[in-house]
Amino acid sequence: MDTLIHAAILGLVQGLTEFLPVSSSAHLILVPKFLGWNDPFADSAAFDVMLHMGTLVALLIYFRSDLWQYLGAWLASIRDRRIGDDPKRRIAWLLVISVIPAAILGAAFESTFDTAFRERIGWIAVFILVGAALLFLAERYGSRTRGLDAMRPRDAAIIGVGQAIALFPGISRSGITIATGLFLGLERETAARFSFLMSVPVIAGAGIWKARTLVGSGVGAAQTGELVVGILTSAIFGFIAVAFLLSYLRSHGTGVFIAYRVGLAAVVVAFLLTR
Repeated sequence: MDTLIHAAILGLVQGLTEFLPVSSSAHLILVPKFLGWNDPFADSAAFDVMLHMGTLVALLIYFRSDLWQYLGAWLASIRDRRIGDDPKRRIAWLLVISVIPAAILGAAFESTFDTAFRERIGWIAVFILVGAALLFLAERYGSRTRGLDAMRPRDAAIIGVGQAIALFPGISRSGITIATGLFLGLERETAARFSFLMSVPVIAGAGIWKARTLVGSGVGAAQTGELVVGILTSAIFGFIAVAFLLSYLRSHGTGVFIAYRVGLAAVVVAFLLTR
């Protein structure tokens, strides 16, 4: 029963922190350590990635209409061999461009990011602060005047590089892509919406890639239960987090998340000093 409770808590943490700009990967590493859990499966990189499949479900449900339209527009552009003046075709290709940097970096350094920082949580505190600084600077210097229709391939490529950098736990995929969007002059809600849409193929690819590892190593009944509970919980709270953040950013800045990140980094340092 304890393992299922652990899975549910981690699913809740993943669902909320994947989309709020506070770093889900950092929280999934830190929470078990703070609570003193000894569950090798729930504390594994493979389990973390499978929890992302729950948040993928949340994205697919929330953005089902947008994703269906962009997929149709993308396929139509390939069929017609032209993008033309269709904004949906253009945005679909921008999403494709944004995926490339993370796909390349993730494929090249998957094992490194899986293991390098799980026991080096001091570095995670550093990355959390770096992410906070980027959000702060983006809020200060971003013009926040451009909508989704104003985005260009260069913008998508730059935001895609930001998503690749988020492989470092603590940086935050949503945090750095929203910050990058703000630096490029995007409105807050536009930056968040594009961030969520561009994460769909990356999360799906990582989940499928990790699933082969779990299948190859064999998953027992207890571990299957953990996966089901964790994925279901992350899907529910992921949906809530997406809806909340898009609504929140229409009239608020990211200051509360910057403050949270600074506080979390302080907690990590205190944990290291007292351990």
